[in-house]
Amino acid sequence: MSEVILKISHLFIENFRGISAASVLLPDHAVLIGDNNVGKSTLLEALDLVMGPDRLSRQSPIDEHDFHLGQYLAGDARPDGSETAPRIIVEATVTGLSEEQQIHFRDYIEWWDVLKHAMSDASDPAELDLSATIPALRVTFIGSYNPQEDDFEGKTYYTRTIDENEKPEHFTKSDKQKCGFLYLRSLRTGARALSLERGSLLDIILRLKEIRPKMWESTLSELSNFDVASAPELGISGVLSSIDRALKKYVPREWGIQPHLRVSALTRRHLREVITAFIDTGTGSYSAPYFRQGTGTINLLLLAMLSQIAEDKQNVIFAMEEPETAIPPYAQKRIVHELRKLSAQTLFTSHSPYVLEEFTIEETVVLSRSSTGKMLQSTVTLPDSIKLKRYRQQFRTRFCESLLARRVLVAEGATEATALSSAARRLSELNPQSYSSLEALGISVLDAGSETQIVDLARLYAKLDKEVFAFCDKQSDDSKTAIEAVVKTLFMHDETGMENLVLKNTSQSALKRFASGLDWPPHIKANHPNLKDDPLAALAEFFGSAKGNWGLADYLAQCSETEMPQWIRDVCISLKRSCEPVIPSPHSEKFPK
Repeated sequence: MSEVILKISHLFIENFRGISAASVLLPDHAVLIGDNNVGKSTLLEALDLVMGPDRLSRQSPIDEHDFHLGQYLAGDARPDGSETAPRIIVEATVTGLSEEQQIHFRDYIEWWDVLKHAMSDASDPAELDLSATIPALRVTFIGSYNPQEDDFEGKTYYTRTIDENEKPEHFTKSDKQKCGFLYLRSLRTGARALSLERGSLLDIILRLKEIRPKMWESTLSELSNFDVASAPELGISGVLSSIDRALKKYVPREWGIQPHLRVSALTRRHLREVITAFIDTGTGSYSAPYFRQGTGTINLLLLAMLSQIAEDKQNVIFAMEEPETAIPPYAQKRIVHELRKLSAQTLFTSHSPYVLEEFTIEETVVLSRSSTGKMLQSTVTLPDSIKLKRYRQQFRTRFCESLLARRVLVAEGATEATALSSAARRLSELNPQSYSSLEALGISVLDAGSETQIVDLARLYAKLDKEVFAFCDKQSDDSKTAIEAVVKTLFMHDETGMENLVLKNTSQSALKRFASGLDWPPHIKANHPNLKDDPLAALAEFFGSAKGNWGLADYLAQCSETEMPQWIRDVCISLKRSCEPVIPSPHSEKFPK
């Protein structure tokens, strides 16, 4: 059996935000990818609910909007017909526990079958010894609405005590700290990382080093004796003296005299909120609060602090949203590489190809979500025709964008891919009511490289639960049938090439306009001396020689709607209707037009 390291092996979610149900297996290190709003951040937030030690500090760790579809009352209409009050349930299975952790959690240890990726049902110790099982700890967060208190409540328990019908035992803040889970919301963490607020990165580092700042009493004492604006030239002390004289006319001395301004009302909580690190900027001596630095500088500072935490506490699980924010590509790769080395498990969400490249296929977790809110997990399985070496070499340029998209259009070649994208964008500018750009429809266009690769690539993305379309020249009946079997819609024209489709179905005026603005290659000018009056043959040669170099795409980008080939217009209309289905008005039957 391979080396066992601390990690969250399985996460179960029910009724949390956009996720009605999820059961996700997590590798040692993982990058969670998928289209925007699919639930990647929600998954990390769920982990924070069940594993994060600082979430329990809040008066209520959940609110109305944390419940799926906002339903938290008994009697709310629910898909399963249940009338009981909905609850948020998040269960995490932690494996790879150290000897110290096993001793601490000894009363709640269970066994995880690493081959079946599930909890073992074996009860005999001898049977456990023979199976591929390792110690595991299951913990469950349960959140609900309390009508008596008119408030929301949530607590984390040892799952074993729930299953065995005992009085559930709380999984406390100190217990959570033993598991070393740290969740970083990249855009929301920076404002307090170098403050002394509870749960800030600096506070975590001090706690790990067992340093307890002894500065509160002395700081508060100094501030209590500091008079604000006491200098006479400022004028404030004179006003306060006149108030003092007026007081003496009406009240005895012991009621209060000599008003003056101080900051002594501050408490430890106030100091934790306002004390922060200052950093010198530029080459001068001026210092500014660190959170006023550039976004990229702040994020790199955060990651430097993360490395400090990881070095001090080897058994740490990092979960982080989009480490690429405002950071250049070379730094993204370095950050992910270093954090993987320093921590037991890293869980990232990302839209960056440079981040994704740091993870193997097995570590790439593709997430999608059904219309009912059920989260689905997929892994990338390459077809035999796509070798791992080619996948890695062409990852950024070919595969990455489509892995991150919700919808994929597999185009036969580079000409088809660029031409359709250009045409859809142009048409959406001219007539946005009828057309949309492919980007606006959430469609990633993938250059298959050849007609023989369409089926394999379409099948690859269809298995990842993506909506897949295909776009190609005329195919044989067998090829057409094979493509249609793996895509939602096949768009196939009757010409032998995209160039022929365009040249035969556009206007002469559009061809002449485009030809007059071209910087023609010398060999084409030599072959076609009559370019101005009859550009058709010259353009056919130009488009043929410019395959993949945006020649045809540039032509379509300057066409009017009527100059665009009708077949291309029909494809764009069809894609818009397919990706943006018309939702009938609830009053449409009562009030027909």
